[in-house]
Amino acid sequence: MTFTITIQPSGRDFSVESGETILAAGIRAGIGLPYGCKDGACGSCKCKKLGGQVTHGPHQAKALSDEEEAAGYVLTCCATPASDVVLESRQVTLADALPVRKMPVRIAALEALSHDVMRVVLQLPANDGLQYHAGQYIEFLLPGGARRAYSMATAPHRLLQPPPGGGNPVPMVELHIRHMPGGQFTDRVFGSMKEKEIQRVEGPFGSFHLRESSEKPMILLASGTGFAPIKALIEHMHYRGIARSVTLYWGGRRPADLYLDRWVREQLAAMPSLRYVPVVSDALPEDGWSGRTGFVHRAVLDDIPDLSGHQVYACGAPIVVESARRDYAAAGLPDDEFFADAFTSEADKARA
Repeated sequence: MTFTITIQPSGRDFSVESGETILAAGIRAGIGLPYGCKDGACGSCKCKKLGGQVTHGPHQAKALSDEEEAAGYVLTCCATPASDVVLESRQVTLADALPVRKMPVRIAALEALSHDVMRVVLQLPANDGLQYHAGQYIEFLLPGGARRAYSMATAPHRLLQPPPGGGNPVPMVELHIRHMPGGQFTDRVFGSMKEKEIQRVEGPFGSFHLRESSEKPMILLASGTGFAPIKALIEHMHYRGIARSVTLYWGGRRPADLYLDRWVREQLAAMPSLRYVPVVSDALPEDGWSGRTGFVHRAVLDDIPDLSGHQVYACGAPIVVESARRDYAAAGLPDDEFFADAFTSEADKARA
């Protein structure tokens, strides 16, 4: 049986096939619904149900609590309709949705950025025409149906680059992959993966990207490799000549976790509106760290206790994103000015 999903206030609608989730159908129809992990772990796709009935599949309570579900909220990534449904989502725009496609990619370069972060450069098919927003991610398609998602760390205008060793520009994207010991995919990245081997990916995915219509000062909040999509946003802003006030807060346990600190500092000279606040939570004496310490999301509140006039873009570990969402709302940040991409690992998803 087919049901119709209507999104308010835009009035856009699309059909959902039997057994299909609302989000999967929306992506298929090119509707720009907000979402992140697609696995019921992050809560980015949560929205208000104005009418109709849905059935939720497995999901984490932190993504959607029983109280929220009773109040009419749904997770579109794991909700299947039992009738026609009306949802409220203010992020649905024609410009947000880009075609999702599968493609082979070649590993063009592998570069260790720190002891546990690898820069992986993918060469895309020359005639594929991949389109994506700075901040979105792609998924590796692994044997047995497994998938692994990683944000693109390069802005779309840098898609064409000379390949390693020189030559004519070809489409390439950069990923920042952290080693998760015992991980099916990251053990390969840090072990047996070789340059020139072929992988398959699908994308782009995600609703995390810059809202250029606003002039509000921006906070970019990153923890660990959550910096990857933030890097793409910074590149995009520089390329577009966006002069909004923007402050990057990048947190790690130790200074080495800020693996592209030098790159950020180089951008400060080219972007007068950019400010940078690195924060380290667990520095050791041998690190010689004299900068900010503590939780990175709290550093924002120490500097800006009233966030009512700001926009926040947060990426990284779920605990950082969830804490920021909660504490920034208490500091006056409007719900619709908080944009997030929580990096949910397979362990996070398994808890669903």
